[in-house]
Amino acid sequence: MKIKISLNESSSDFAKEVEERSGIKVRECYQCGKCTAGCPVAYEMDYMPNQIIRFVQIGAKREALTSRTIWLCASCITCTTRCPKEVKIAELMDVLREMSLEEGLANPLEKNITTFHKSFLNSIKKHGRISELWMLNEYKMKRPKTALQDLVVAPQLISKGKLSFLPHDIKGKDVIKRIFEKCE
Repeated sequence: MKIKISLNESSSDFAKEVEERSGIKVRECYQCGKCTAGCPVAYEMDYMPNQIIRFVQIGAKREALTSRTIWLCASCITCTTRCPKEVKIAELMDVLREMSLEEGLANPLEKNITTFHKSFLNSIKKHGRISELWMLNEYKMKRPKTALQDLVVAPQLISKGKLSFLPHDIKGKDVIKRIFEKCE
């Protein structure tokens, strides 16, 4: 697939901004492709992991931040362990997701993933840990088309104690809230 990137669309400061935010030296990548070769979800991605890094390197901000790839990354760290230059690609994807949300550029095809991402973090912010039932409730309220998908397995999960009706708050959840406040 060929992509045309004009100089007007290119942002020369994008690579620098990503490096500052992540601490990852994306300019170290020399495009060997080992990250892509080892990626277990590459078959679903619109751009391969090494292409995302290239987008960052050349300042193709829009292409990087609107890609489905950054949302489909499983953060399994296979890419990072295979990289001969020790570029932490999974961490890079996290930073690109944050930037994508901040700039309102998240790929519309990945609404379920972005909504789940927010619901997951809201649960941790509120309870200090994940509360599956409350997180799923928030997610399902925001994505009503998915509401009926889990009705078949929900009773089994509840009977086996995998879903609790009451959230299990942790001690020191105020510390977790402060972490979130600092990050926001």
